[in-house]
Amino acid sequence: MVIFFSVLILLSGISLIVSVLFQESKSEGLGAISGSAEKLWGKSRARTMEAMLSKITTVSAIVFMISALVIAAIQ
Repeated sequence: MVIFFSVLILLSGISLIVSVLFQESKSEGLGAISGSAEKLWGKSRARTMEAMLSKITTVSAIVFMISALVIAAIQ
């Protein structure tokens, strides 16, 4: 049982790291000064990719925390 949850923590941790690294930055930096932060092309595709990465991040974090709590309770 502990091995199952350890593997689950490992997989969810890796997917959490990868999904966070693939997400784009929310801050615009110096692009906000010139007004070039808003792009007109490809906005809908970026939103679906952002939404998918956000859901993967949320699910991975929940699975990671629950698995960690279960392992702590078992030991």
